[in-house]
Amino acid sequence: MAETVHSGAAAHTEVAEHHGPTNLGLNAEGWVYVGLTIFLLLAIFVGKAPKKIAAILDQRIADTRRQLDEAKAIRAEAEALLAEAKATRKAASGDAENIVKHAEAEAVALVKKAEADADALVKRRRQMADDKIAAAERQAVEGVRQAAADAATRTARTVIASKLTAAKGKALVDQAIEDLDKRLH
Repeated sequence: MAETVHSGAAAHTEVAEHHGPTNLGLNAEGWVYVGLTIFLLLAIFVGKAPKKIAAILDQRIADTRRQLDEAKAIRAEAEALLAEAKATRKAASGDAENIVKHAEAEAVALVKKAEADADALVKRRRQMADDKIAAAERQAVEGVRQAAADAATRTARTVIASKLTAAKGKALVDQAIEDLDKRLH
């Protein structure tokens, strides 16, 4: 067993002589690689990474603010449109009420006018009928008078012709002329 320990130590010594002394299982070259790696990582993270992270965060913040500003603008626009729509609806409602009231007033006025026109038409038609009846009555009365006058004239002729002599006729004509002369003067 002593030989085995001795040969393991000899192997270790050979490795150490060949590669130099080791610390935590790494020789000087290994530690250079570890240090260089740490340096590069620190350079990346300390130098560029925070700047990139900050730039990315700043960009996201700017994007978020822009989106919030757009959302606020859209909301303001929507509120303005809503207010306009409410005002339009209110105005339209008021206009509709005014239109209905106006239409009702016009309908009442039209009904009154139609009733007045109908009454006037009935009165005119009644007056026309009364005028036609009166004209027919006058015509009938005139016809009766004419017939009576014709009959009286015929009768008077017959009576006068049978009872009037030439001397009586001359005296009657003289009397009629005298009466007319008195009336005229």
